[in-house]
Amino acid sequence: MNKYHDIEVIINNKRYTLSGYESEEYLHKIASYINNKHNEFRNKDAYKFLDSESKNILIQINIADDYYKLMEKFKELEEDNEAKSKEIFELKHEMVTTQTKLNSSLQEIEDLKQELNEAQKKIVRLETALGEAKNNRK
Repeated sequence: MNKYHDIEVIINNKRYTLSGYESEEYLHKIASYINNKHNEFRNKDAYKFLDSESKNILIQINIADDYYKLMEKFKELEEDNEAKSKEIFELKHEMVTTQTKLNSSLQEIEDLKQELNEAQKKIVRLETALGEAKNNRK
């Protein structure tokens, strides 16, 4: 089980304590992401004139937008992965079917070679018998 962590971070120039079972690096990443959002908006003129509640709502909306865009991308990747998995399954099935046909064809070739060999032996026996019969008639 993961260890519980309490770490202090600075978000928007204020000190906070983040707690959780996630790694300290992960908790720092979260704080960094939120700080980047604050910095992204802090440089915009219109943002400077908003009250703190509006600023927070704007950042929350922006974070939610990032989240939903990533979730949509995740769903697309999941669907693409599912389609590729299905394609791989179909290709494996086709490969097994083709391998079975190949094995069957190879066995048929071996059977035909054996049949040809037997026919050639029969021809040699018949030619020998015919040659002996001709020699006996003379």
